[in-house]
Amino acid sequence: MSDRITLKHVAAHAGVSRATVSLVLRDSPLIAAPTKARVRQSLAAVGYLYNRGAATMRATGTQTVGLLVNQIDNPFFAELTAGVSAALDSAGYIAFLSVTEDVVERQARAILRLREHRVDGVILCPAAATTGQDMAHLAEAGMKLVQVMRFVEGSAGDYAGPQNTHGLGLLTEHLIRLGHRHFAYAGGMALHSANRERIGGVTDALRRHGLAGPHFLPVENTRLGGMQAAAQLCALPQRPTALMCGNDVTAFGAMVGLQQRGLVVGRDVAVTGVGDVPEAAACQPGLTTLAASPRRIGQEATRLLLRRIADPALPAERLALPMRLVVRGSCGSGVAQP
Repeated sequence: MSDRITLKHVAAHAGVSRATVSLVLRDSPLIAAPTKARVRQSLAAVGYLYNRGAATMRATGTQTVGLLVNQIDNPFFAELTAGVSAALDSAGYIAFLSVTEDVVERQARAILRLREHRVDGVILCPAAATTGQDMAHLAEAGMKLVQVMRFVEGSAGDYAGPQNTHGLGLLTEHLIRLGHRHFAYAGGMALHSANRERIGGVTDALRRHGLAGPHFLPVENTRLGGMQAAAQLCALPQRPTALMCGNDVTAFGAMVGLQQRGLVVGRDVAVTGVGDVPEAAACQPGLTTLAASPRRIGQEATRLLLRRIADPALPAERLALPMRLVVRGSCGSGVAQP
C-alpha cells in the first residue's frame, strides 16, 4: 500500500505544499525545523516510502540484498556473512550489511532504509523481540525475506538454520555418558527461537535419563556473559559439573572466568559451546562444541532468497541443517565432584 501513497497525500496531511514535502525529503536547509518535523510526522502517519532508486531500477531489480545480523564481532556471524557474500557474488548480487545488536527498533530502521533503496530481498536474523505481526507487515509490503538462524513464532516464509534441538540433545547425551548428572546452561537471556530450541534439546535429553533440568544462568551470549556465568556457577551451593553455553563465544568467556577462580576446565567443570568457530580448536583446552556450518547456512539462506526473488509464488521452504558433535579437551573424560 505504501507505494501508492504520493507526495500529494503527505502534503495534504501536513498542510504544506508538495514542493515543501519534496524539499524535506532532500533535507533542504530552506525548510524550517518545525516544518520539517511536521512533514516527517506526516510521512510516517500516511506510510509514505521514499524511493531512492530510479523508476527503471524498480522494474528490473537492483541486484542488491539486505543482510541483517544481530552481531558482527561474533566469529559465527562473520562466517555466516562470508557465506552469504560469496553466494551473492556468484549470482551477480551485492549485500548491504546492517548490525541490529538485537534491538528491534534498530532493526526496523535498517529495514526501512533497505526498502528505500529498493533491495530485491532481505536475509534477516530477527532481533529477539521481533513479533509475528512485524513479519506480517513486511510480507504485506511485498518484501522477499529469508529468516536465518532464528525464526519468529507465528510467522511464515523461508528459513535456514541449524538443527538446534537435536544437536543439543547429542551434546547432552555425550556429557551424561561421561558421568555428569548436574548441569548448568549459560545464555538464553533473550528467548528467541534458537535459544528456546537449544534449551529444549538439553532439557529433553536430561528428562529422558531421569535427571533434573539444567540450572539456568541468564547471561548475554557474549564473552562477558560467559565470565558472568562462571561467577554465578561458582556461587551456587552445589556447583554443577557441566556448564553448557549457548554459543562458543560465551563458552570462551566462561573458561576464562573458571580459570581465574582456580578451576581446571575439563577436570573440575566441563564446558561446551555451540558453533565450532575457528578459535574453538585453538583455545586451551580445546572447546567441545557443535559444528553448525555457518558458511553453509549463509549460502543456503542466499539460495532460498534468490529462489524467492525469481518466483515469489513458490511455497515456503524451511531448511534445518544437521549439527556435528566435536569433542575436545574442555569436557574432559570424567567427573570431579565439587
